[in-house]
Amino acid sequence: MTSPAQTEGAAAPNVLVEEPSKDAPKAKDPAGLSPGQLMWRRFKRDKAGVISAFIVLFFFAVALLAPVIANMYGKNPYELYGQNTEGLLDEFSMPVGSFGGASGEFWFGIEPVLGRDVFTQLLYGMRTSIFTALIATIIMVVIGVLIGLVGGYYGGKVDYWLGRFTDFLLGIPSQLFFIASMPVVVAAFVKPDEETPTALRAAAIVIVLSFLGWMGLSRLIRAATLSLREREFVEAAKIAGASPWRIIRKELLPNLVTPILVQATLMLPATILSVAFLSYVGVGYVEPTPDWGRMFAIGAGIYEQDPAYMFYPGIAMVVFVVAFNLLGDSVRDAFDPKSGR
Repeated sequence: MTSPAQTEGAAAPNVLVEEPSKDAPKAKDPAGLSPGQLMWRRFKRDKAGVISAFIVLFFFAVALLAPVIANMYGKNPYELYGQNTEGLLDEFSMPVGSFGGASGEFWFGIEPVLGRDVFTQLLYGMRTSIFTALIATIIMVVIGVLIGLVGGYYGGKVDYWLGRFTDFLLGIPSQLFFIASMPVVVAAFVKPDEETPTALRAAAIVIVLSFLGWMGLSRLIRAATLSLREREFVEAAKIAGASPWRIIRKELLPNLVTPILVQATLMLPATILSVAFLSYVGVGYVEPTPDWGRMFAIGAGIYEQDPAYMFYPGIAMVVFVVAFNLLGDSVRDAFDPKSGR
């Protein structure tokens, strides 16, 4: 017969749990961290995201400081160096020397025919494209968030008609609309025999791009709002007598920061490509305004004689767009780890 002591001793290995040593290092408890701190911690672990963030910040800094850099470099994007200085262009108006006439004086060479400095053209073109796309993206985000919130919160006929309006705009071919509407918008403010100011042309580009760029974000915000409006904190705000505008501004909008930020980081590089596309087809920025798309248009006409001219804006645009897309993916994964790879 087995004694109670023996039975208890035999069963002990199955129920006893080894206690951790008091001297063992304790892992930092993430329970006390805010959502922002948790997001930042996850983002820092993503090496691709961190590197992309540095590349994007570098491009923005260069675009912002383009006049300072050009002044230190000693050149500007408007002077015709090839026509004012003999020996820089050959008899076919092509740069003399290898790789587009690159030298210690002209780091990236000179532009064919006109002979402008490519390095400063690239700097100012980066400035033009990035900041035009940034303004257009901000307007698209504001419109998309506003329409998505209003439609999702009110529902009913408001949501129905806003949805039908969104569907109608989604059915318009965006590229053809951009090409066809740019001359119309410019002609509404400038006479045909007058030269269009650069600021007005920039405003027209922003208006045209903003008109057809907000629908995807609006649908995303509407779907999220439909889910949030049934939550307890929204019902509590209604019972407390809060106005619809206060509920949208104080209760719904703070909970939509994540999808708005992620979508904005993905919209900006696409908008930069659209700005370059308009200039490339001749309805965006025109001479003598430096722009990436205009540089591509010039390079497309002389790539056989001078393939180096398209190399620099091509590399710059590819690096920036890829880095910003990777940054958007990293931000999305940091906010929502379940959506990651």
